[in-house]
Amino acid sequence: MPTILGQNQYGKAENRVVKITRDGATHHIKDLNVSVALSGDMDEVHYSGSNAHVLPTDTTKNTVFAFAKEYGIESAEQFGIHLARHFVTSQEPIHRARIRIEEYAWERIETSDANSKFIGADEVKHSFVRKGQETRLTQITYDGERWEVISGLKDLVVMNSTNSEFWGYVKDKYTTLQEAYDRILATQVSGRWRFNWTDDEQKAPNWEKSYEQTKKHMLQAFAETYSLSLQQTLYQMGARIINNRSEIDEVRFSLPNKHHFLVDLEPFGLKNDNEVYFAADRPYGLIEATILRDGCEALIPVDMTNL
Repeated sequence: MPTILGQNQYGKAENRVVKITRDGATHHIKDLNVSVALSGDMDEVHYSGSNAHVLPTDTTKNTVFAFAKEYGIESAEQFGIHLARHFVTSQEPIHRARIRIEEYAWERIETSDANSKFIGADEVKHSFVRKGQETRLTQITYDGERWEVISGLKDLVVMNSTNSEFWGYVKDKYTTLQEAYDRILATQVSGRWRFNWTDDEQKAPNWEKSYEQTKKHMLQAFAETYSLSLQQTLYQMGARIINNRSEIDEVRFSLPNKHHFLVDLEPFGLKNDNEVYFAADRPYGLIEATILRDGCEALIPVDMTNL
């Protein structure tokens, strides 16, 4: 039976690049994990093994490091845009570039006055500790004409210790869960949002400010929603982002319900008045949905966030 080649791509995955910007005694860190995927006129390398159209993956790796020096890293998004444009415009066989980036945040270590004076400086500005909250994400895709930028985050753990209920659900002969009128609501947020910036004629967003503001609105919605379901909270988080950030048209969340169950302390003669919980890591409920600006099409792939 004859066969034909389907979708294909190649590149160098997980290039770890750390860029230190030295502004006198003050240093700034950008710590990225960059994956490059290229596609285009690549039939022959699959059919005959001819590498005539193949830019080596080692070259794509070198380009990541060279661009960190040549262009700096203003933001994960802007760095990915530089890379995608380069690969598509400099190599005729390459028709599409997809750049995926994870960014690991660092914050300065606050030092004591004694320490600062001991090393002869008024303030230490070159020591950092890795932030343990979330990993920032972006995916940039370019085909020579149009851009698609999908950014987001993962592993952001949040909790409301009250103002959450869960009752009135369907019950059948297998249902054992008790209705809850005051429960802990906790989740580990994996979210993606798609920008409506698609071509070079448009003014590009301020990527750094957009990320910080999007995260702020997401967290405020989580904190300020009196939740009757995790689905309701998810929708409010996405709606708050779209209503406040005009550069974003679509948000997708995957929210595992990090269950906290009240521990039965009756055998010990103790009353558990919503104080002591067992935190279960699995199995967990997994709530996922896309929230869209009215009139917009859903373009974020479902499998970017789900299991």
